[in-house]
Amino acid sequence: MNKIISHIKTFIKETDKILLSLCILMSVFGVLLVASATADGAGFVFSRDARVMVIAIAAGIALALIISLVDYNFIVRMWPVIAAVCVIMMLLLFTPLGTGPTEREEVKTWIKLGNSGLYFQPSELVKIGFIITFSVHADTVRDNINKIKNLLLLCIHGAIPVLLVTVSGDMGSALIFIIIFAAMLFAAGVKIRYFLLGLALIGAAAPFAWKFVFSSIQKDRIYALFRPEDYPDIIYQQEQGLKAILNGGVLGQGLFKGEYTQIPDRVPINESDMIFSVIGEELGLIGCIATLLAFVLIMLRIISTGKNAKDGTISLICSGVAAMIGGQVIVNIGMCLELLPVIGITLPFLSAGGSSNLCIYIAIGLIMSLKRYTLEKEIVNFRYKNISTPFD
Repeated sequence: MNKIISHIKTFIKETDKILLSLCILMSVFGVLLVASATADGAGFVFSRDARVMVIAIAAGIALALIISLVDYNFIVRMWPVIAAVCVIMMLLLFTPLGTGPTEREEVKTWIKLGNSGLYFQPSELVKIGFIITFSVHADTVRDNINKIKNLLLLCIHGAIPVLLVTVSGDMGSALIFIIIFAAMLFAAGVKIRYFLLGLALIGAAAPFAWKFVFSSIQKDRIYALFRPEDYPDIIYQQEQGLKAILNGGVLGQGLFKGEYTQIPDRVPINESDMIFSVIGEELGLIGCIATLLAFVLIMLRIISTGKNAKDGTISLICSGVAAMIGGQVIVNIGMCLELLPVIGITLPFLSAGGSSNLCIYIAIGLIMSLKRYTLEKEIVNFRYKNISTPFD
């Protein structure tokens, strides 16, 4: 019995309680926001979206605690399996299991889970898999990362998930993968001149992508930002979301009291893509600033774990997870403020959705594992020199 109590005390002591507490508080806040967004003026209503979100959060927290107990060395050694599973999950989208929005038959972003009425978005989990495999790859060649051969192999590695999600029609996730990829390259020490070269190549390829990659609806969403009067139906969601934010003023209208939020479909998909409009209207500028500060605190906590680690892979994983969260925050809020086109990116911890809420905690569990096992060892020097990889 004493041993069990001792193990529990050790577990609690080594768990990153600050990071986990911040994440749980944000999730509780998110459930309240989703409940308000789906209440339709009926006060507090625990809607299906809110219930699914609670189940996903509970499962995610449990998984995070379990993953935090797994030695990160084992996790990163499993990179070939992780890579294979990620590719298989994305390829399943192109089978009869893959589905997407009814109004866009060409888009395949979810896997239907039998007849349960539930769906899983594999790109959410693939983001974490990519962060792990890319960290191993980048750390393996870190001493010579600015050599052209190594950079080309890293670019091929990064291009695989971007191409897979782009072909599935999920341009939003493709953008997040690019943000993660760029942030991790920067953290690994790639010189600025190569980023400038990359931007030039992207600029050169843009006309080709515009003609052959972007769908008509994606083009219209970009046009609508510059000529909203010509695309009233396309821009409607963003205009209504921005009006809701402005309607909140400094202090907001109060939770469950938003004029726009509580009228059905006045701000379409305000429980997910446009959840920031609920924060703006009901909690005002103060609520928006507090939300942004909370995200900053979470990212700083993650970055500090990587900064204090002596293992380069840990540092890169932390950079990747922080970039994933930060990228989604910037893109989602940019959509709500009518600065970026709508591309279906959720706000971490706050938007409705089982896949996103479950997978974000898997990422947090990974960070807690890194924290736990670097605390247990005074010096960690795991450079994967004993692992045979195609990157040697």
